[in-house]
Amino acid sequence: MTIDTMRIFLDTADVATIKEAYSTGLIDGITTNPTLIMKSGKIPDRVYYELKQLGIKDISMEVVADTAKDMLEEASRLIGLFGDCVTIKVPCTPEGLLACKEMANQNIRVNVTLIFSPSQAILAAKAGATYVSPFVGRVDDNSFGGLCLIKDIAKIYQQQSWFQTEILAASIRNVRDVGRAFEYGASICTIPPNVFNGMYKHILTDKGLELFDEAWKSVTTQHGPTNI
Repeated sequence: MTIDTMRIFLDTADVATIKEAYSTGLIDGITTNPTLIMKSGKIPDRVYYELKQLGIKDISMEVVADTAKDMLEEASRLIGLFGDCVTIKVPCTPEGLLACKEMANQNIRVNVTLIFSPSQAILAAKAGATYVSPFVGRVDDNSFGGLCLIKDIAKIYQQQSWFQTEILAASIRNVRDVGRAFEYGASICTIPPNVFNGMYKHILTDKGLELFDEAWKSVTTQHGPTNI
């Protein structure tokens, strides 16, 4: 498996929040959920259009359908509307993997989601998935190790070097798990805005800035203005 660089995706459909975070130059893509978009009172296609207009190059758009045929039809519609920024998100089910295999044959990016075991990750990779999304937090909720799942999948992919599928760690709920996910072999972490903003913060950084400010005030008090 070839990994170009660590990437951070934002896991939200709030366009204003995405715009602010994307302006930092640190966000590489977006994962979305049409159910949450609809609950917010917005239309998924409108949100996807606005995200594309921001210049985002990788947007996971979930297809809500029960059969591979319907998934493929919806995928075709989304790609027709939004083009190269589309990554189609399908569940790790027999129908989802059938659709994944067909899309992979057409060089369409596919994110296989709801991954909870190494065996599911193997099937998704065999189906040609671009990304697999193990759900770290949900695995933890069920008394298993979400981060250990990433480590196990990464080990399998590394040993079977013909796999090109990348690990997109999802359901990440705290800053610490971002670092661990990358350490254990994830290529990408998709995180909610509060976790992204929390990555900037550390008590020692805050203390260091406080000391720098105090030192600067002391210098300027003793020596006067520094204008040349």
